[in-house]
Amino acid sequence: MINLEKIESNLMNNIRRARENKIIIPTFEQMKNPDKIPERIKERLKTAGLWDINPLNLFRITWKNEPQETGGLFGDVNYIELPTSLTGVEARIVCLVGKWFPTGCHKVGAAYGCLVPRLVTGQFDTDYHKAVWPSTGNYCRGGAFNSRLLSCHSIAILPEGMSRERFEWLRTIAGEVIATPGSESNVKEIFDKTWELRRTRKDCMIFNQFEEMGNHLWHYEVTGSAMEETFHKLEGNKKRFSGICVTSGSAGTTGAGDYLKEKFPLVRVGVGEALQCPTLLNNGFGEHRIEGIGDKHVPWIHNVKNTDMVLAIDDEDSQKLLRLFNEKEGRKYLENEAKVSKETLAALELFGISGIANVLCCIKMAKYYEMGSEDVIMTVLTDSSVMYGSRVKELEEEDGPYSQQMAAIDHNVHMLGMKTDNLEELTYTARKRIHNLKYYTWVEQQGRTAEELRALWYDQEGTWGAVHAQTGEIDRLINEFNERAGVLDNM
Repeated sequence: MINLEKIESNLMNNIRRARENKIIIPTFEQMKNPDKIPERIKERLKTAGLWDINPLNLFRITWKNEPQETGGLFGDVNYIELPTSLTGVEARIVCLVGKWFPTGCHKVGAAYGCLVPRLVTGQFDTDYHKAVWPSTGNYCRGGAFNSRLLSCHSIAILPEGMSRERFEWLRTIAGEVIATPGSESNVKEIFDKTWELRRTRKDCMIFNQFEEMGNHLWHYEVTGSAMEETFHKLEGNKKRFSGICVTSGSAGTTGAGDYLKEKFPLVRVGVGEALQCPTLLNNGFGEHRIEGIGDKHVPWIHNVKNTDMVLAIDDEDSQKLLRLFNEKEGRKYLENEAKVSKETLAALELFGISGIANVLCCIKMAKYYEMGSEDVIMTVLTDSSVMYGSRVKELEEEDGPYSQQMAAIDHNVHMLGMKTDNLEELTYTARKRIHNLKYYTWVEQQGRTAEELRALWYDQEGTWGAVHAQTGEIDRLINEFNERAGVLDNM
């Protein structure tokens, strides 16, 4: 469970700082239902940019922001449904859009779910602690952003091989930026750096997305409910919620699968990874280029017992499609030859690399289960192509100018030609095999116990269920914090 024990002396420091910096903290209920946000806050958001360092942007940690850079308020969940002309399958693939979160990525929500419970209990002292955000990509960006809005010092850790855009922005937001060796495949090196900080800097509090239940809980509550609401709003009477597919970075987003299985018991949860490093599929190792997902371990917060399928995506597929979606000749081909609508073409800039991989997982699931036009599979577009301009340029340097002939090959080979190889429908034994792999990272290296590991498998209600039941208590603590700070009353 998430520790909610109060430390009053630290809590007083946090309340004082919130009062000084005019910080109001949103509840989970407000992130799910922005209609419950006070009108005084909405009025001030009308003049605030989505990425502004403004504490009121904490209220934009929701899937329901108006899709605009400045002054937007709230509406329905941001999503797009992909046509068969693009995907090649009849199943309805529906993608929640992450671009319209602050920082341009939904990971800002996961980081929020980790920091805020410790802030409103006083376990994190804003006068003393530094929030450390170890990440293979967007999580440390979200953590650093939240830290600035909540008046906390932050330390961002990510591999040196990540895109240039990430580092440039982080250096303007985070208190410190640490680059570790390798790329998105080098999670162990990130963990090693956090242990170094634990040993040498007592003021550092580590928010490890791979083990923080706040990450899981945020997606269970906010992403899960957003998917449920979106499904009910889809057109057509004959539809069934058949699947959710997401690649496993921290496995936080798989928490939405836990929520959806409670609402739609027949829904299948598929978890994707890079074929070049098939940890879940084949106990593997290696390096890959699907930025934003980690590997070579099974995250502590992955509820493997609720996972129905593991799918591996060749990172070449996501790279080629990134270029197809973002090159002028690629879009011209999709419009003229593949007959993709202008509306869908305009939405292609919403796809980042891991979002493309998520869609490819959906296509694989649809083909494996022979899903038809009544089947709905949901996923998330974690970020957008804005984060990968340098990658598109690198691909141009590698392969030369893009042509419609190249576009035809890329669409037909890397999307329409997606096969059902390199996947596994999990039996009970296969799930347990993957779960047991957690031992080598979390018990041998990261200080967890074998008893805790067994509890995650055998005591689902006492572990995962207990975490899910904590939302109301966290919201109560947030409301109490806000009342003591008195910022809203004086607005």
